[in-house]
Amino acid sequence: MLWSLIKILLFIAIVAGLALGAGWLMEAGTGIRLTIGSTEYTLGPLQAVIAALLLVLLIWIVLKLTGLLIAVLKFLNGDETAISRYLDRNRERKGYQALADGMLALASGEGRTALLKANKARRLLQKPEITNLLLAQAAEMAGDRQKALEVYKDLLKDEKTRFVGIRGLLKQKLDEGDTDTALLLARKAFALKPRQQEIHDTLLKLQAEKGDWSGARETLAAKLKAGALPRDVYKRRDAVLALSQARDILAEGKSIEAREEAIEANRLSPDLVPAAVLAARSYIEAGKPRLATRILKKAWSVNPHSDLAAAFAEIRPDETPEERLKRFRTLTRINPDHPETKMLLAELNLAAGKYPEARAALGDLPEKEPNARVLTLLAAIERGQGSDDAVVRAWLAKALAAPRGPQWVCEKCQTVHSEWAPICANCGSFDTLSWRQPDETAQGLPGAAEMLPLLVGSEETTGESEETTAETEEAGSDGTEAETIHPDEGGATQGAGADKGEPPVLEGEVVALGGAQQKEK
Repeated sequence: MLWSLIKILLFIAIVAGLALGAGWLMEAGTGIRLTIGSTEYTLGPLQAVIAALLLVLLIWIVLKLTGLLIAVLKFLNGDETAISRYLDRNRERKGYQALADGMLALASGEGRTALLKANKARRLLQKPEITNLLLAQAAEMAGDRQKALEVYKDLLKDEKTRFVGIRGLLKQKLDEGDTDTALLLARKAFALKPRQQEIHDTLLKLQAEKGDWSGARETLAAKLKAGALPRDVYKRRDAVLALSQARDILAEGKSIEAREEAIEANRLSPDLVPAAVLAARSYIEAGKPRLATRILKKAWSVNPHSDLAAAFAEIRPDETPEERLKRFRTLTRINPDHPETKMLLAELNLAAGKYPEARAALGDLPEKEPNARVLTLLAAIERGQGSDDAVVRAWLAKALAAPRGPQWVCEKCQTVHSEWAPICANCGSFDTLSWRQPDETAQGLPGAAEMLPLLVGSEETTGESEETTAETEEAGSDGTEAETIHPDEGGATQGAGADKGEPPVLEGEVVALGGAQQKEK
């Protein structure tokens, strides 16, 4: 506003000055007399005005030519001038255009075109911090990994682009499968930018794959501090790392340290079944069954699991089936309607020879959730009650075709695992295994708790059954006792002893769920 007012006032002043000058010339009458040497010139008013304008124009042209001459001399000398600025702006415009074209080609998957445009942009702009990243990515897309490697190394020289260079080299090493070098690069990148979430995840995954559980826990804590991880997720993953660390320590024979890590893992995540089992077994070895019972009951209230029942049975391994059934009531009263609780009760009653109670414990599971374990229990109950072999075989045939029941399934790739692990064996994801019913297309081998073998046959059969019985008798004559296999083998009721009220021996062929495996007894 002020500048506009100043320009208006200046314009009025100029007009007023010209008007006064014109008036003075008109009053002079004779005009202006100029004497140059011995020659005298007389100019009228109009001629004087024209002469003044020509003089001003001449002075302006001389000044411009002088300035142009000086600019040319500076340009030839290498100094910044209007000419150099014009050429720089033109080159910069072309460079940014090449950069934009290269980015579009990169996004379109045209590696060669992107590489050409990136080289052109690098030559025109002379800004490696901008063009080198595009050049490296274009080289990778075009298959020129050596060129990309050289560019990433160039980025390491500048402090501003060092992180970008390390990140690019890290991705290259991961693609090549060089996890040792990738781990070193991830640590350097983490030191440069400790709050970068992608580096957190990469470093944590590499440390977990290498079994560096202490380092992984430090990385996880840094991720929590950076605000990139909710606290409940942090506690769960920290428990997984502590459990893995406890397993490794236990494998080294350091039971006391392993016990401490297992207890810490259970404290961080009481619903983590493997942590609860390891912590309970640590207390059992330490002679503290009450603490073990408390841990297992708490875990059972959140997530009933056959491994918890097996650990609960280890508290008193020498008890009779009746004593075990009575003691397990403290566990089965928790979550009584859960399928795992019903199957556990059925196994306990079956081991004690209480077949009607075992059938009643299963309830409506055969109709609503007829998985392999449930149907195998039904076959064992029918055998214990003296049903015909055809009935037993019918249940076993259904069991072989039935779903396996809950298993450890990776939530990312849906791979089924026979036992829990901190890292998926298929996709390498960390803490993605959950205990659930797998998809129909992802059925895998069942776990040990679900592989419930049965001896199927009869003492009064003909043909093949008679041959099997003869083989069994021959084995007995050699001093070898026939093995009794119950539906709860590998579960909570194992180890009760063969002379303590167990159901009769089922002779014949062993049907292992999950495959048509047979072995002679």
